[in-house]
Amino acid sequence: MPDRLITLCYRKIIDATATRPWDKLVWGDSYTEFRLQAQNFNPENRYRSFGEMLHYVPGAERLHFLVSGAVTGYVQQLSERMPDIFNNLGRQFLRFNRFQFELINSDLQDKSKHQVAVNFVSTTLRWHDTVGQLLLVSDAAPAAAPGGEVLTHLVQLQAFLSIYSIQTPETDAPANAG
Repeated sequence: MPDRLITLCYRKIIDATATRPWDKLVWGDSYTEFRLQAQNFNPENRYRSFGEMLHYVPGAERLHFLVSGAVTGYVQQLSERMPDIFNNLGRQFLRFNRFQFELINSDLQDKSKHQVAVNFVSTTLRWHDTVGQLLLVSDAAPAAAPGGEVLTHLVQLQAFLSIYSIQTPETDAPANAG
């Protein structure tokens, strides 16, 4: 199997059941910001939920972006390390270079219904092989170790982690006959 370049996407869903401190901060501050920003789309308090605003208020999809500012600082705290994803040695290794915040659900009168997702897209990886249920990957442009050795990681695809994009090496086009 030829090496392929891939990126992975991890969708981290955060709701009222969050137990980790980082998750709780993202959840709480995004709810506070949602309530603040929702006033611009719902000044008469006609709608209670994010879903209702999406359905009835033109431009309400902008709330995803407007609320994302409340979590940007928390994402920066991760130092480009994707949370919750570990290699088979239990080490956090996967770097991300972009993220997208998303409101899934929220309710202006019931904080427990607030649910968000942060979608992390990894830096480019070289996918060497699949070993059982694990992907054998390395940095796309690894620093060559003595003897041409390349350091690798084994990572299992799991819930909310998937291959986001794939790029196969270009092959030479066949010569024109004729």
